[in-house]
Amino acid sequence: MVSGDVAVLDDPVGRSLRGHHARFARRLGRAATYVPDVATFSAVSGDPGPAAWTDLARLLGPGEFADMFSCPVIPPSDWEPVFVLEGRQMIWPGDRRLDHPDAASGTDLLELGASDVPEMLDLVARAQPGPFRPRTRELGTYLGIRDNGRLVAMAGERLRPPGWTEISSVCTAPEARGRGHAARLVRALAARVLARDERPFLHVAEANTAALALYDRLGFESRKQVTFRGFRTP
Repeated sequence: MVSGDVAVLDDPVGRSLRGHHARFARRLGRAATYVPDVATFSAVSGDPGPAAWTDLARLLGPGEFADMFSCPVIPPSDWEPVFVLEGRQMIWPGDRRLDHPDAASGTDLLELGASDVPEMLDLVARAQPGPFRPRTRELGTYLGIRDNGRLVAMAGERLRPPGWTEISSVCTAPEARGRGHAARLVRALAARVLARDERPFLHVAEANTAALALYDRLGFESRKQVTFRGFRTP
């Protein structure tokens, strides 16, 4: 059985920036954010007052984008809303083994490195899995599948709150869909996470019914509904 305190998943960005991803963090007072070319996400203290939002505004600068991820607290009224997206947080049950672990292996599953970043960015632009920056790959392991030398699918590790690893950037090029690439990549990453006694989790847009069905088949369970929000600082 793999343990993991689910409470840390209520603030996955803040807990990652204060822990495993501290080397990627910028901080000011009660606010923290990732280095811009690594990720867009920001966090404020668990029960933020006006001072925390002032700290974040100073940290980001005037008129800058504040990606608050799943933070349930709304900033002051002079912060301009940029987007709202309903989603779901899904987790791997602590007592569940990985079904068919052999399906997670294969010589066509490749670990992606710095030299693959241009292709990764191109795939993200075509498949639109969500935020991905030039240095996002540095947050964890990213795996890919190539077809005739071209990168057609990938997935990787993103947020790392204590005891957990988020599987993210799961995407397949439009011309390569329907071949089971996403399932194999997610299984492979889940196997790696479980091997180091952590639990996988992920986030998915509520409207992405195909992804929700896939993650359910693979063994993930819905933990809670979340709302992703972005704002522009004053």
